[in-house]
Amino acid sequence: MTIDVHGHLSPPESRQRYPMPRTLGQVEEMISTKLACGVRATIIGSPVGGGAMVPLPGVDNYAQSEDNLARHDAWLAGLVDQYPDRLRAYVYVNPFGGAAHLRRVSQTVRQPQFVGLIANTSIAGRYLDAPEAEDFFALAAEVDLPVLLHPPAKPAAGAGLENLLLIEQLGRFSDVTIGLACCVLGGWLDRFPGLKLIGPTAGGALGLLVEKLDRIMQPTHWDGAPAPSQGSSLGQGSSLGRQGRTAARDDAGPPSLMRRLAALATPPSSYLPRIWVDTATPSASAVELALRIFGPDRVLFGTDSPPLPHSESRATLDLLERLGVTDAVRDGIGEGNALALFGDRLPPAPEPAVANGH
Repeated sequence: MTIDVHGHLSPPESRQRYPMPRTLGQVEEMISTKLACGVRATIIGSPVGGGAMVPLPGVDNYAQSEDNLARHDAWLAGLVDQYPDRLRAYVYVNPFGGAAHLRRVSQTVRQPQFVGLIANTSIAGRYLDAPEAEDFFALAAEVDLPVLLHPPAKPAAGAGLENLLLIEQLGRFSDVTIGLACCVLGGWLDRFPGLKLIGPTAGGALGLLVEKLDRIMQPTHWDGAPAPSQGSSLGQGSSLGRQGRTAARDDAGPPSLMRRLAALATPPSSYLPRIWVDTATPSASAVELALRIFGPDRVLFGTDSPPLPHSESRATLDLLERLGVTDAVRDGIGEGNALALFGDRLPPAPEPAVANGH
């Protein structure tokens, strides 16, 4: 059997207020179609809370009241209660939402219907390497639950894109790539070693940027000057991080553009095997790369369905078959890795059928 770690459903009021695919309201259709191909449970959540995933004039997803967000969480919890064997949910969190918001999220996510958090890879044009994200990462470490880092309605990496389909297929994909990289480069996996971060779409293009991540910390084209640590800037003769990094030369780059990178304990690429990614991509090559870069125990079955059609589950299973992975790897992607990550908060597996008379 299989567990889908990446799905979405929307309450009636959101579907009436905002444009969205019909599949986001088809709960029973989603469950029955997935069951028919062996997907026994789906973790659902909203990357915009009760807001709009379609960028709309005058709609600011980050200005939602706590009362509205609490109502959305209550709807999700009620849906899980209605289908306890088939659903679990993520609690939406705004990493820059402030103390009161994070306190409410901390209380909500401890309810049994919820198995983790869902946050945006960028927030109003800002990535999570910002120091202001520390309280969010501290919360994620404290509750010790996975965080699905999902692209927002208006991704920072999609600035300048006006066509919704370009935003969906290019801007949001790119935002996953940069957003995950910024989590590494922000030093949060050093600061909170137990963080459980999930990147959708096989981690975006992050698997293609392994060497470039390391080059960020050792830019040879700037006379080999290492990247500055937090609180440092180039051209001031300050110490630039750990492990014997030397002071930057005065001419080693424009100070205004080369500031505030965390002093990582090891090269950025070494943190990638500590990140989980899902299979919500039509690209077999992307999943194959994810297995190699992140590791077979870090790839989770995910479809982004809904809003993608319910048939996406079958398509993703077929994609895994085309890869020709071993049964052990396939079983891990299908369910084993999710069980290891989410633990007993997931719906229990059904008891095996017993033949009559035995």
